[in-house]
Amino acid sequence: MIVSMRLHATKEEVDAVRRRIEEFGYKVHSIEGEERVVIGAVGIGDVTQCLESLEAMPGVEKAVRISAPYKFVSREFRPAKTEIRVRGVTFGGEEFIVMAGPCSVEGERQILEAAEIVAREGAKFLRGGAFKPRTSPYDFQGLALEGLKLLDKARQATGLGIITEVMSDGDVEMVAEYADILQIGARNMQNFALLKALGKCRRPVLLKRGMSSTIKELLMSAEYIVAHGNPQVMLCERGIRTFETATRNTCDLAAIAALDELTHLPLILDPSHATGKRSLVPAVARAGVAIGADGLLVEVHPAPEKAMSDGAQSLDPKQFAAMMRDLQPYIELWKAQRARRLAAQAM
Repeated sequence: MIVSMRLHATKEEVDAVRRRIEEFGYKVHSIEGEERVVIGAVGIGDVTQCLESLEAMPGVEKAVRISAPYKFVSREFRPAKTEIRVRGVTFGGEEFIVMAGPCSVEGERQILEAAEIVAREGAKFLRGGAFKPRTSPYDFQGLALEGLKLLDKARQATGLGIITEVMSDGDVEMVAEYADILQIGARNMQNFALLKALGKCRRPVLLKRGMSSTIKELLMSAEYIVAHGNPQVMLCERGIRTFETATRNTCDLAAIAALDELTHLPLILDPSHATGKRSLVPAVARAGVAIGADGLLVEVHPAPEKAMSDGAQSLDPKQFAAMMRDLQPYIELWKAQRARRLAAQAM
């Protein structure tokens, strides 16, 4: 079970709840945030009586029985989808959101041109890597701090929000100074020091599924962030590694539907990494809308043939414009379905 204490509950109230849980035979695990303490209880005992007793105690906001190993991110803990508002845009709400831009920030002219392209076609956030984890140590690794400053310049020029990857727990504070959303790449999904650091950060987080990770492992990684104090987490399906070689990865569209049943967190699809081929990106993007994702993360480059990374899967300006145009009928159906779902939840 999970016991969520009220904001600024006193130490005496928290200690009393811990003692009461132990009296019922449960092991106590506490997460202490800056403003709120959350207490997890694990073990076997009279759950119903324990919950009733705890909810009557001073300082307790809510006590919930949860069977899933991932507590805070489960639908059991929160039946309604979490809505995350960033720069006037709400993920998980009534708007389908597209985030787009190049794999890497390569220079001022390139990132400003990319920002103008994606803003013109309706994207709400500019993606671009300032730090790039590459398989080869000889490949372009990103512009680091200079890249973050260029992303900020693009934001000021276009009004777009910024999403960019953070690779190290030591870089969280620096990247958060420039980014509106912090992205965790597939290679870092189980970098637990980084996840814990992001739990103490107030920025929203986009957590990508690892290349060979199960849905449960993805949810457990999200649990790290939420349990350490940051509830603003979105999950991203970006394809997994299988025996198939026709595409860069295997796009697990069913994961979107499965995750929607298991978690209240907003869900994003990355069709660029999921396929590795720009010709396949629009079709998979349409499928993502149809299956119920809350948004897309798409790679777009002013000149993909000159890209320093992931040029083969990046759309050029005309291809991105065509994709956004073709997505509109799907998005309209998505909005109608989402409105019905939200209305049902409100009843």
